[in-house]
Amino acid sequence: MHTTSTTERRTGVPRSVPCRRPTTPVRRPAVATGGARGAARATYRRRRVAVGLLAAVLVLLTARAGAALGGTEPATPERSPAVRSVVVRPGDSLWSVARRLAPGADPRPVVDELARERGGSVLQPGETIEWPG
Repeated sequence: MHTTSTTERRTGVPRSVPCRRPTTPVRRPAVATGGARGAARATYRRRRVAVGLLAAVLVLLTARAGAALGGTEPATPERSPAVRSVVVRPGDSLWSVARRLAPGADPRPVVDELARERGGSVLQPGETIEWPG
């Protein structure tokens, strides 16, 4: 038998059926335990290793493709020759400067080269003389 509600009597429109909550509780996923966390960490590590390896392979393939297309291999930079410098002190001669510029070597070729470069000019105290060596 159908009973009419107060709302239905006033408006003449049957009222809607109220929404009821389910009687069985909804099961939520359990909080991850230590074993599940360990598995998640292991998966995370495997993914990171895989991405790292993939990146390394891509770099190597790009380098090989560049070399195959006529690129040059990276070369070691050329070293510029070492330059020794000497500041002329009061009383220095070409011989004393040559001995300081090339210690342990025969100073005669250094003296000859310094005399040729200077064109017979006198050494001035405080002057800097540079020599490749």
